[in-house]
Parts: sequence; structure tokens; C-alpha cells
Amino acid sequence: MSTPTLSFPNHFVWGASTAAYQIEGAWNEDGRGESIWDRFCHTPGKIENGDTGDVACDHYHRWPEDVALMKRLGLQAYRFSIAWPRIYPQGRGTLNQAGIDFYSRLVDALLAAGIEPTITLYHWDLPQALAEAGGWPVRDTAYAFADYAETMVKLLGDRVQNWSTFNEPWCVSFLSYQLGAHAPGLCDEKLAVQAAHHTLLAHGLALQAMRAINTGIKAGIVLNLWSLESVEDTPASRALLERVWQRDQGWFLDPLLHAEYPLLAWQEREPVAPQLQAGDLKLIAQPLDWLGINNYNRQLFDNQGQRLRPVPGAEHTEMTWEVYGPGLRHLLTTLHQRYPLPPLYIIENGAAFQDQLTPDGCVHDPRRINYLREYITALREALEEGVDVRGYFVWSLLDNFEWAFGYSKRFGVIYVDYPTQRRVIKDSGHWYAQVIAQNGIAE
Repeated sequence: MSTPTLSFPNHFVWGASTAAYQIEGAWNEDGRGESIWDRFCHTPGKIENGDTGDVACDHYHRWPEDVALMKRLGLQAYRFSIAWPRIYPQGRGTLNQAGIDFYSRLVDALLAAGIEPTITLYHWDLPQALAEAGGWPVRDTAYAFADYAETMVKLLGDRVQNWSTFNEPWCVSFLSYQLGAHAPGLCDEKLAVQAAHHTLLAHGLALQAMRAINTGIKAGIVLNLWSLESVEDTPASRALLERVWQRDQGWFLDPLLHAEYPLLAWQEREPVAPQLQAGDLKLIAQPLDWLGINNYNRQLFDNQGQRLRPVPGAEHTEMTWEVYGPGLRHLLTTLHQRYPLPPLYIIENGAAFQDQLTPDGCVHDPRRINYLREYITALREALEEGVDVRGYFVWSLLDNFEWAFGYSKRFGVIYVDYPTQRRVIKDSGHWYAQVIAQNGIAE
């Protein structure tokens, strides 16, 4: 094996990520309750091609095969999410033992394979019963979440050290309650802003509850973040970028790391400002053991202050996202300069392309390999600039249900033939396995 020309620190963690609703299937089996995504998918016109997550990758039944594939890739860690309605079918109250047993078996199998489980407690599948009681815009949902988080640490904390409360609270709130693109599909900015606050509050309450049960866990949260750049550097463009940063990213980062909402964004949202109670911001700003970052692309603005999408002349993924690895380095160094950061992990990074199974039984995806090489290289450059990043998780382990896009977008380093559920490691998966084995990238 050749020596990598771009090596990573010892103990750097290489992993892959998934989410429960996107891969598990078995949506109404073994006592699992309905989630907002079940309801959303079964509402005509919401999902491309009328797709649903009813079966997805059938991971609920095929998990032993999937763990074996993870071991073949040499994964050191696997980030997955718990389906809240599989544990509490009504969101609270009676526990569903079959759901607990499923995740317990999965954790044991991962540990037996030498793979560190990293659990996300909420990747968007709110129990429908809680949605009908008001969902995230209602404060009580935050307390229900904290109870659920406490339960999971009681049940699995003896074997799982690494936990995150939420995946992408921006999507939980603004994409879901203001833009209407994700479940529950509402279009009300005031509801979205309140949902964002309650998501952050739920995070703080959950960290307190989890640590009260087990002081040995490492707990954090995962945010979707972008680098913000402009085609020109003027006072006007810098002001625009700062405004956008505070509105979309500082709205979550500042409460978590500074115990306050960013001033410009608060002023902009004052007519729809969230209702806060005394002590909320202190609760939200619980110390983080780590911060997870999901990054796929940058946001580039023209000299009129309009976002360029697509970016002329650039390589783009099937999501119309620009391929621009230096954006990840820019994001990480910006975070390093602006905030008192805990250790960072890249929890999601990857690309969707039109992959096809060829007659030789392979999936040749050189564009994904180029994407991953570019972003991992940029990550290494950020490390050289002093940013404390401890690990990288590719999105995604498997092709899967891609939310509103259904099965039309493939992100996996493993191909899934949905009619047969056959799995095939793509060329990118074999390439990533080499990166893991070498702890770096070889020319």
C-alpha cells in the first residue's frame, strides 16, 4: 500500500452516516408509531414520484448485512439516528420494547465489528401524535424530547459514548415550518422561529437529562453550515454576508456558543421573534463535548447580492450544489475565528450523482471520488490552520430515501438496487476504504 501524500493525525476517526427514516423501512412494524414523515409521504404531491420511506433500504431487516458491509469498508465509526416513534409510538408514555431491542442489537453488532456507534436522537421523524399536539412550535415538545433522550441514554449509554441531540435544526424549523419543503410542510415564519427556539431548548434540556444519567457520555449537536462568499469584496458585500450568516447560521451557533441570539438577525425577525422564558438561553448554552458539521457546498453571491445557483462554469451535483472543496476550509477557519469551539466532527459530506449499475456488476462514480478527494483535502488544510477537527463521516453509507426527492437522488458509497435490495459497493466506496486504511489520501 502506498504512503499517503496527505495524511491525517493519529486517532482521526473515519465513518459514514445514515438516518432512520431514510434507510429503515418497516414503518408500521413491531409497534412503531406514525411519524410526521410517514404522514407527509402519504400525502399526495409532497414527494417526487410519490415515493415513501415505507421500505427504503429495508435496513430494519437487513442490518446484519449492512454492518458486514461497514466492516468491509473499514469504518471506524457509524453515525445513525434513532426513530423516536419506534421507541415511544406516541412520543411519550409507553415504551416499545421491540424498538429498543432493534437498536440494542445494532449497537452490539457494531461494537463486535470494531465500529464505534454514534447516535443522533432526532433526524426529523417527530412522532405524529406530538405533531398533532402542536409539534416544535409548542414548548411541551422540548420536554417530551428531553424525556426521550434520557430514556435512550439509560438504555444504551452503557455501550454508546457519542451522542448528538439534533441533526440540522435549521431544517427542523425553517425548512419544515416556513418553507414547507419538509414535514410537516407548513409555511409560517412565526411558527418556524418558535420551532427553532424550542429545538435549541430541547437540546439544552436533553443534555442536562442525559448527563444526569451518565457523566461518561460525549454529547453534542449537528448543524448544517455553509461558507458564505461573494464575487466581490466591498463594504456592501461584507455587510450582506454578515446578515446572511447571522440569519441562517448564527441563529443556532450564537445561542449554543454565546448564550444569545445574533443582534442583526434578531432585529430582522423582531416581528416574529420567539417567546423566551427566563433562563432559556443559559439552558441552551450547555457545554458541548463536540459540535457536528454537515457541509456539502458553499453559498456564492453576485455583485447584486443574489445567490448564484447554479454557479456558472462550475461542477455541480444532482442537487444543483456547486462542487467547491475550498468552501469547507473557509467555513472551518471562519468558525475557528468567530467562536469558542469544542472539538469538531464533519458528520455529513457527500454528493448525489446519477449512478448506474453496469453489466460488470460495478458502479463507476469518478465524479463522487473527485468530490470527496477535494473536500477531504480542504479538511486537511483546515487542520493545518489549527482547526480542531477529530473525524469525518461520509454521507451516505447507502443510497436511500432522499426526503422530498424520494429515490431520485443517490448519495451512497454503496449502491442500493431498490427492487431487489441488492447492495453493491461503488468505486467511491472502495476509494474511501483506501483512505481509511491509509489514514489519508494517496495520489
